[in-house]
Amino acid sequence: MSENVCPQCGAPINPGASECRFCGEKLVHQQVVQQMQQPVYQQPMYQQPQPIIIQQAAPQPVYTAINPAWPVKSKVAAGVLGLFLGGIGAHNFYLGKIGTGLLCLLFCWTGIPAIIGFIEGIMILCSNDENFQLKYHVRAMM
Repeated sequence: MSENVCPQCGAPINPGASECRFCGEKLVHQQVVQQMQQPVYQQPMYQQPQPIIIQQAAPQPVYTAINPAWPVKSKVAAGVLGLFLGGIGAHNFYLGKIGTGLLCLLFCWTGIPAIIGFIEGIMILCSNDENFQLKYHVRAMM
């Protein structure tokens, strides 16, 4: 930081002083020069915010490939089994869902698996072939 000095005697002076306290020299001119030499900090002008551009990823294609290794099952047979024998889980055993079939057998005395099996039977019969194949991992019998 540079020290303010009197031009007449070279004594250090306070930055806000109007005259030198040692020699009495008027410092008005020096203050103006010093103020001009000091860097002027301007407040930044208001800038409009730049829009943020977010690039969205292209939607990934959905591949609905039916695996030829899946077993061939009939959609109608699965639906009818669900409607009439859904209480004991026959449609689940037919579609290869052994764990769910065993749960239906275990709780068949409550009647809840019969209601669920009836609803699943209707859903199987109302679904299209592609959805049936992808949901149960089977190939539909044509």
